Amino acid sequence: VVSNTSLLYLQNSTTKTDLTNPCYPRNYSTNFTMGHLFDSLCTVDERPASYKPDDIITFEGTGDPSVCREKVASIFDFKACHEQEACSFDRVYQPKVKGPFVAFAGFYYTASALNLSGSFSLDTFNSSTWNFCSQNWSQLPFLLPKFDEVYARSYCFSAHYIYHLLVNGYRFTEETWPHIHFKKEVGNSSIGWSLGYMLSLTNQIPAESPLIRLPIQPPIFVGTLAFFAAATLLCLAFLVYLCSVYRKKRHSEHAFDHAVDSE
Repeated sequence: VVSNTSLLYLQNSTTKTDLTNPCYPRNYSTNFTMGHLFDSLCTVDERPASYKPDDIITFEGTGDPSVCREKVASIFDFKACHEQEACSFDRVYQPKVKGPFVAFAGFYYTASALNLSGSFSLDTFNSSTWNFCSQNWSQLPFLLPKFDEVYARSYCFSAHYIYHLLVNGYRFTEETWPHIHFKKEVGNSSIGWSLGYMLSLTNQIPAESPLIRLPIQPPIFVGTLAFFAAATLLCLAFLVYLCSVYRKKRHSEHAFDHAVDSE
């Protein structure tokens, strides 16, 4: 699972209070506290000396797809593989991709924001990314099927992130990119990373699970179980007997008191 934030690449410039973000749409502005930026596990080690969690930093979107793609590339360490074929980034093993693939969750919603679905060419993805990332903030409500500020401002970054992850990381090419199908559902069933993770773990379970080995021999275990079961039944029977005796005693005392009162 690979996760990152579009603000990570700005970590070296956050001593300023006004910053530009090429991945945000033009004419978009938002504020974040330094605590919001540097309390993450990804950025806690990059806190500046003048760190004050309540200080406000303003981000101004410039909508520059070329600069955004360049900045997003800096998140990955592609040089760590030293041009090895079986390596994606950060020295992570990566076999050669082949066969069909399904991109879901954030991949699907990002493609949907670019007005793409199913399978399409890499050139189509790039041209749609460039067109979307060049839009003015005021135009996005008319371009997106469902407008949400947090997601709308992040789709440009997500598109460039997907490009670097799949092309430079997983080594998809213009020929293999159309094998990726961006889908929300498979067989009328919603899919997500949690389902894929569960299936991955399920595949690691041996076909025949080993039998549970008891610390004692089976005959001894059965005998012990039978003993405790019998003891439990005897205790239950004894409790029932005590309750019965107590009720009879109470009934006799009540009858005796009634007879005395009658006399």
